[in-house]
Amino acid sequence: MTLTSHAIVLLAKMFSGFTVRWIDCQPDTCQRIYFANHTSHLDAVVLWSALPKEIRALTRPVAAKDYWSGGWFKPHIAKSFNALLIDRKEIKVHKSPIDSMIRQMGDIYSLIVFPEGSRSAGEEMSDFKSGLYYLGKKRPDLELVPVYMENLNRILPRGEVLPVPLLSCITIGAPIFLEAGEPKIEFLRRARQSVLQLKDC
Repeated sequence: MTLTSHAIVLLAKMFSGFTVRWIDCQPDTCQRIYFANHTSHLDAVVLWSALPKEIRALTRPVAAKDYWSGGWFKPHIAKSFNALLIDRKEIKVHKSPIDSMIRQMGDIYSLIVFPEGSRSAGEEMSDFKSGLYYLGKKRPDLELVPVYMENLNRILPRGEVLPVPLLSCITIGAPIFLEAGEPKIEFLRRARQSVLQLKDC
């Protein structure tokens, strides 16, 4: 890890004051897809920072290229936490974001994804988009690990630039898998529910 990477972890801890709970799931360096609710631009950085050091080194947050490519500062930060930047504006059949994720994770990296796509405006989670389903379909060997992140939207509200230090909680739950023959809509509903139920744990 670079000095910038260490600084990111320290700042994420300072501003979010996060605590991490692992429920029916243990920290492991095996390949996984961590999928979480999405309310803030801080989500990817904070969740990545909250993982144990040895797992963090093998985990890449998936982030929007249009947000993290602007100017010189954001690309530097994105590189420091090894973000996998996805172009949301020019999605083409021969340049599928899912194929890019699968290719870049190889047999080494885990990913952090936000199946809602864009940030939710409030506490209510949006329906999941199909990306998580196709990741599970193309890599059925991977554990799909639900994560619920609480209070991040208050630390960096929509439209704000500077974070406000508050306490947050990250709950990591039991892995799920895409079952053989499971319809997409049913899987996405089940995956969303696996995140929501962590809110009350």
